[in-house]
Amino acid sequence: MFVDEITIYAKAGNGGNGVVRWRQEKFRPKGGPAGGDGGHGGDVYVEAVKDLNYLSKYTGNKEFTAENGGNGLKNSLEGKNGEDLYIKVPVGSRITDVARGRRFELLTDGETQRILKGGSGGLGNEHFKSSTNTTPTQSTEGKEGESGEFLIEVALVVDVGLVGLPNAGKSTLLNNLTNAKSRIGAYPFTTLEPHLGDCYGITIADIPGLISGAAAGKGLGHTFLRHVSRTKMLLHLVSLEEEDPAQSYYTIREELSQYKESLDEKEEWIILTKKDLVNKAKIDSVFQDLAKTKNRVFVLSQDDPDSVKELQDALVSHVRGTYNSAT
Repeated sequence: MFVDEITIYAKAGNGGNGVVRWRQEKFRPKGGPAGGDGGHGGDVYVEAVKDLNYLSKYTGNKEFTAENGGNGLKNSLEGKNGEDLYIKVPVGSRITDVARGRRFELLTDGETQRILKGGSGGLGNEHFKSSTNTTPTQSTEGKEGESGEFLIEVALVVDVGLVGLPNAGKSTLLNNLTNAKSRIGAYPFTTLEPHLGDCYGITIADIPGLISGAAAGKGLGHTFLRHVSRTKMLLHLVSLEEEDPAQSYYTIREELSQYKESLDEKEEWIILTKKDLVNKAKIDSVFQDLAKTKNRVFVLSQDDPDSVKELQDALVSHVRGTYNSAT
């Protein structure tokens, strides 16, 4: 199952304690303070990886703790620093520190960000030596490492996103354009999670069907719209079976606009689907209406391989030439 949102608990390592130790010299059992400082606790980082479903590995274990620093040693030696902890997350993740309100975004493979700082080590007794206290017995404990809950949300970083009302034919088109195996059904909400496919080096995402009110959070609107925000361009599928296909198109456009104004500027092609289920007069009428948007409009059917091939060739050529997604 694709996991695109999860809340975890993470804790940085505690600092090690400073210690009370003495130099061992002949005839001087306390040859002076020599207690070392504690080591620093390990920090916690998030690291971006290419595996877009990496969060699924965390569904059974949502708690992460970095290593504590070691206690100080004799002969003024500092304790071992705790090992840093790296929590891997998919490229495109947004990490929110729930209590502190901090946000981090990782958009490239291998990018890292520290989210929690380990505690500093305590001081050994050599730090407390003075002219009036030549044999100090004081030391301090290490500091507590930072901790907190983090909401991790994945927004897919892909070339092309398929959007449209439920049952507009997105899963069918994805399967026809790529080797994806997206579930298909003649009822709304067959797709409950994004599916990805590769079309000659171009990554296409089947974004689950949007509905009126999605931008306000109705249904799974915010979850789905998050994925749309980082696609390079959109294929907006409109079923010719709809009573008013043009109105269906504008319903989704309104949701995209309300969710994020920048989506209005994202390139979009309109794909009229299921042409085999309606007459030519309706096809022509809808085509003329939506051609007024100045977007490229394609008409296709899964029973017409030539229409799908025409779209595929145009898409590959355009994305490669415009967005340099493939060489």
